[in-house]
Amino acid sequence: MLHPFSLDNFTAGGFPPEPTQSPAHWFIFCGKQLLIKRSPNPPLAQIPYSLGLDDLELKAEKILFLGKSQQTPCYGAILAAGTPPPLDWLFVSLRQLYGQLDEHLFAIAGRAFQMMEWHRTHQFCSCCATPLVSSSTTAKHCSPCNLRYYPKLSPAIIVRVTRGDEILLARSPRFRPGMYSVLAGFVEPGESLEETVMREVREEVGIEVKNICYFGSRPWPFPNSLMLAFSAEYAGGDLRPEPEEIEAVAWFTKDALPEVPGPLSIARTLIDAFLASA
Repeated sequence: MLHPFSLDNFTAGGFPPEPTQSPAHWFIFCGKQLLIKRSPNPPLAQIPYSLGLDDLELKAEKILFLGKSQQTPCYGAILAAGTPPPLDWLFVSLRQLYGQLDEHLFAIAGRAFQMMEWHRTHQFCSCCATPLVSSSTTAKHCSPCNLRYYPKLSPAIIVRVTRGDEILLARSPRFRPGMYSVLAGFVEPGESLEETVMREVREEVGIEVKNICYFGSRPWPFPNSLMLAFSAEYAGGDLRPEPEEIEAVAWFTKDALPEVPGPLSIARTLIDAFLASA
């Protein structure tokens, strides 16, 4: 299933080209915001395409070769906190750029964000505090401990529960006013994905589910989740929302849905599939 974070036609890692050999896509972050230039025409946002950061008069604290997009080199860069953007450029949250940035570049930007955050937050060994040495694009090594560190991924399930022609939607206190979505939660140690689905549904809304089926997956780089989507059917029980997690939950028919998440999320993909079903 292709999606807004698809890395089709992107080759990760490998050896970077010689400096100044060819222009590259630059994914430049200051904090959690990406450097872009607004455009009056689609795509409505552009990222730097140049031989290096000198063209923008920027200095990076960290530069990482990400790979190649159809033979074009791609780099990630971290700037010092508070660095002002160059003239005619601005820093924007990656979430805000969905639908404005070319979808393929948006996918690479998601990877770049996760990789740059990993490098920024994993500079020392957690056992002995020795500075870590990069052994590849996606690995770091501590020589004294002989430990290897890899980018952090947090697997989470997200599940569409149906009861006949109804879909279960819930509202978290963290959502914007009026919005409902399907249920989701992180996988715990020792659990299978199906066990996580059953536990999360039971804990959050008090019901049991059956006929759990895999639907698809999507990386969610905010900051490092991998969303694993499922469908399931109601198997019994009364709705009892867990008050710290769920402030409202109900069954909805296709013609009476509340506000739901936007198209960026796999939650919306699950809901759209329900709406498209017979």
